[in-house]
Amino acid sequence: MRLITRISVNTVCAMTLFGLAACGTDSPKETGPFAGVSGPEVVNKALTKTTGVKSLRIGLDMTTSDGRVEADFATSLGGDCTGTMTMGGTGTMEVRKTGDTVYTKLDETLLREQSKGEPKADVDAAVKLIAGRWMESKASDPDTEDTIEFCDLKGLLKEFEAGDNAARKKGPTTVAGKPALRLTEKEGKETFTIDVSAEGAPYILRVTSRGGEEPMTMNLSEFDVPVVAEKPAAKDIVDLEQ
Repeated sequence: MRLITRISVNTVCAMTLFGLAACGTDSPKETGPFAGVSGPEVVNKALTKTTGVKSLRIGLDMTTSDGRVEADFATSLGGDCTGTMTMGGTGTMEVRKTGDTVYTKLDETLLREQSKGEPKADVDAAVKLIAGRWMESKASDPDTEDTIEFCDLKGLLKEFEAGDNAARKKGPTTVAGKPALRLTEKEGKETFTIDVSAEGAPYILRVTSRGGEEPMTMNLSEFDVPVVAEKPAAKDIVDLEQ
């Protein structure tokens, strides 16, 4: 059974971080670590710092034409990652990638959703065998590529490149209790917001888009925190070769 996440992380990043085209001026009356630094300079500093990490946590909440997608993954340049994904508002998939091996676990709701249209007896058998148990596969397996898209930190970071932009400062805010500077852009009906850490390293903490066809919120955290992805216990892994 092939699982399709129905979301392109690269497309999300490109849409939100590099579609900055609106013009604006910054307020001259400001204090803090970004005083005297223009909006575009802040964004480029944040992009440069964020692309230098070896690991991070990414949380995504996005509404697509296929329904709502929620994801929460801790991922590293070494390739190891752990995370969960919910599609359509119901049903959850858990993922662990350690080395070249991927372990995937689906709950019953997602299994039945993915199996719509198949004979009931086959679906019931699949649920009995697979639901709540880990399936093992190779990262190189074509049927696994979509599942581990969030595990490709190198690919994600390629989209976070500094360049021309016209971001506008909007003032201080907080993200998960941390002080940040908010910058915004508007392109047509869509408004983009980037929150950059105002304490310590200027990492990008949150990106949102509103007013477009696929509104989303993307949170970044746990920069350079080691990712621990453990192989599930043998008793919890289903043998699909039986």
